Amino acid sequence: MQLPRGGKICMKIVILDAQGGGMGRQLVEGLKKALPNQPLIAVGTNALAAAAMLRAGADQVATGENSVVVCAGMADLILCPIGMVLCDAMLGEVTANMALAVGRSKAHKILLPVSRCQASVAGAPKMSMAEVVAKAVEETVARVSAASV
Repeated sequence: MQLPRGGKICMKIVILDAQGGGMGRQLVEGLKKALPNQPLIAVGTNALAAAAMLRAGADQVATGENSVVVCAGMADLILCPIGMVLCDAMLGEVTANMALAVGRSKAHKILLPVSRCQASVAGAPKMSMAEVVAKAVEETVARVSAASV
């Protein structure tokens, strides 16, 4: 954790996304509303995903396999679609190195279930993307609040 603006403890939050970056964009927008002083690092597997998260207000943005590996290793908290831990997910955008880095990271992972990744979570209720993002934002706020006490 680090001491950024205002001297409050902030977690290193990393948001990962692929393809068009729509989920990452929604996560950045939701987290910026809920935690306006919390720095957010966004990493896209491609430039389109990274650009979407940059436009949404991410503080730092990077692109590509090595950025996913490096940022996953330094994160306190990772938010991403479940496919980011599955090799070859998202039409092959998720490489083995990316999935391994996210899976091995010591960061707590908030994985968002999406059906486009050829995987499902047994027992997880069917929710819209907006509902899934809202739940992820809610859990992130709780974790950041607990860490800064």
